[in-house]
Amino acid sequence: MTTRSAGTVVPTVTTLAATAIVVADMVGVGVFTSLGFQVKDITSGFSLLLLWLVGGIVALCGAICYAELASMFPRSSGEYNFLTRAYHPAVGFLAGWLSATVGFAAPVALAAMAFGEYFKSIVPDAPPLLLGLAITWVVSFFHLRGVKDGSAFQIASTIIKLALIVAFIVAGFAVGVPQPISFVPTAIDPSLIISAPFAISLVFVMYSYSGWNAATYIIDEIKEPNRTLPRALFIGTSIVLLLYIALNAVFLYTTPLGKMSGQLDVALIAGSHIFGESGGRIVGALICVGLISSISAMMWIGPRVTMAMGEDIPMLRFFSLKSKNQVPAAAIVFQLLIANLLLCTQSFEAVLDFIQFSLTFCSFLTVLGVVILRFTRPTQPRPYRAWGYPVTPIIFLSVTAFMMYYLVVNRPLQSLSGFLIMLAGLVIYAIAQARFEPTAVQKVTITK
Repeated sequence: MTTRSAGTVVPTVTTLAATAIVVADMVGVGVFTSLGFQVKDITSGFSLLLLWLVGGIVALCGAICYAELASMFPRSSGEYNFLTRAYHPAVGFLAGWLSATVGFAAPVALAAMAFGEYFKSIVPDAPPLLLGLAITWVVSFFHLRGVKDGSAFQIASTIIKLALIVAFIVAGFAVGVPQPISFVPTAIDPSLIISAPFAISLVFVMYSYSGWNAATYIIDEIKEPNRTLPRALFIGTSIVLLLYIALNAVFLYTTPLGKMSGQLDVALIAGSHIFGESGGRIVGALICVGLISSISAMMWIGPRVTMAMGEDIPMLRFFSLKSKNQVPAAAIVFQLLIANLLLCTQSFEAVLDFIQFSLTFCSFLTVLGVVILRFTRPTQPRPYRAWGYPVTPIIFLSVTAFMMYYLVVNRPLQSLSGFLIMLAGLVIYAIAQARFEPTAVQKVTITK
């Protein structure tokens, strides 16, 4: 078993910075693209906004449960740490293997390519691939300079993102032409809410909310984590919930449903309806700024998983190396190179398709661990106890189980492939255990 990583890192991350990383990791391109596919089958304004409210509540339930685990086992690396403690080091390694290889690198590559594509709405001749590569290196440079500089960059980019989104929402309601849509519940809403399109749409809404657990990957760097982390997870997720509802409300309020139905670039369409010909450039700039903070969040938290694995497993010791600024330089460069490789080969979309089931499965196991540990280790100190237990974990587990069922039924090949990727991690774990004796850290027995 593992304990909190040893080292000379002095916690410097404040509640503001931890909240910023949660918000930045959650708000990517999903909220700007999902609505077009939802309005194909759901035309009620109330039901459409309810989708985003339900998704936000589920994300909050997950954040509350993760906060309890983080207070019990305060170590950076997220699911790798939690699953190791709740189940077995091999289970934790599965999650860590996924995160260290493609779990963060593929979303970074996708966000970087999206950055290049949306930048074309500002500068039409801009080369998307070169821009994508450049933004990953620029962001990585700040995080290689140290936690202080990386934290400052994260806060600044996230605040700018939030300011631009709020300005867009206010401007949309102020100058947009109202459409004939109502957000008041009607007689048809109950049937829509229990329909298959509503359930399927909720799956994609939940993907837009992914990232609510971001701050759990940097626990070692957070000041007073038992207080700061639960606040950051709750505040960050709540902010995103309100933003998502407001953004979708302004899209629906200003843009005809027929124009958005089946379209991927919903935000650009809405922007052109609100601001005219310049709307595309305005929204493109907004999304570009937002993607910078998202890439920054993933380049901050992802390498902490690889670093923790390097501390525990001799075969991966290289990835535990830190720079003079006490950041996992080797792990940051490793993730950067994988992201760049995926970006250059355009293989990140296929990778993302394969790992969706695995990522959802890891979150499910983690929250299930909260319930299991209440029975198996009732005396384990819990500086923070999940609010609303057992309702909150039940809500999250029920929705997540449905998402996995949906993925298996509708994407059986991709789900199986993702599961096989995780099993490949077991092979590597077995090799590592066979070649090396457990480290001193791994031999520590968990006590109270």
